Amino acid sequence: MISRNKLKSYIEIARIDKPIGIYLLLWPSVLGLLIAGTINEIKIIDLLIVIIGSILVRSCGCVINDISDYKIDKLVSRTVGRPLATGALSVYEAWGFFLLLGLMSLSLLFFTNPLTIKIGIFFAIFIIVYPLTKRFFKAPQFFLGVTFGSGSLISYSLVSSSLSLSIIILYIGLIAWIISFDTYYALEDIEDDRSIGINSTAILWGDNVIKIARLLHLLFYLSILVIAVLNSFSYYFFFVFIVLFLIFMYQKKLLDNDKFLEAFKINNWIGMLAVIGFTIEIIILN
Repeated sequence: MISRNKLKSYIEIARIDKPIGIYLLLWPSVLGLLIAGTINEIKIIDLLIVIIGSILVRSCGCVINDISDYKIDKLVSRTVGRPLATGALSVYEAWGFFLLLGLMSLSLLFFTNPLTIKIGIFFAIFIIVYPLTKRFFKAPQFFLGVTFGSGSLISYSLVSSSLSLSIIILYIGLIAWIISFDTYYALEDIEDDRSIGINSTAILWGDNVIKIARLLHLLFYLSILVIAVLNSFSYYFFFVFIVLFLIFMYQKKLLDNDKFLEAFKINNWIGMLAVIGFTIEIIILN
């Protein structure tokens, strides 16, 4: 029988107690599913696969990240309390948990089609490799963007057997957005990362980091706008777009005051609002 403290440690290593990471993986995936809805009907089972898959995949990513970084986590103020860093979980227990989550994630693919299985397995490799990129790749956020953004391709392939121009544009925009918000997240740890030799775009881009990250964020907005035009969205969507831009301006105020974590977290509302806008146009008004 697993103890309450041990269960708490498993929840913490999977970040179930910090669901924003789940949301930031879920929203891109739902956007991809909604774009597929312009071609074929979206079924409830498709949405359930996307939601459950986002939870499991994000949890897998967190566990493998902590296994890779547990020695480093002991040196970083923000991560020193993580279960592997404190010894609340052993590395063997973490590996066992990772394998369980991985098997559960892969089992979802049995409810999909051959294309989804191929894309899912391909990007599963990226999830495992990502934690190592912080050691040898100057811009690991790019690798994260490619990996997290792939949720849009996977969810799209649940409904459509071929890629459209809209999903390709969305994927490119999502990569830019994810690089942007994870750069803000990296700014929170920039001094610790410098001292222990961990790479990030926050370090790579130096004094221009916020300027570049905001330009990438605008590229995401541009991708949404192009998709709206390509799919003949109504003028209602442009009210949503205006709100998105207002949030973008508020985010600038947070960044100007060095509130990097808050600037990162606000992306949850950006993703949610984009999903609401797409849902209104593709599901309700279509």
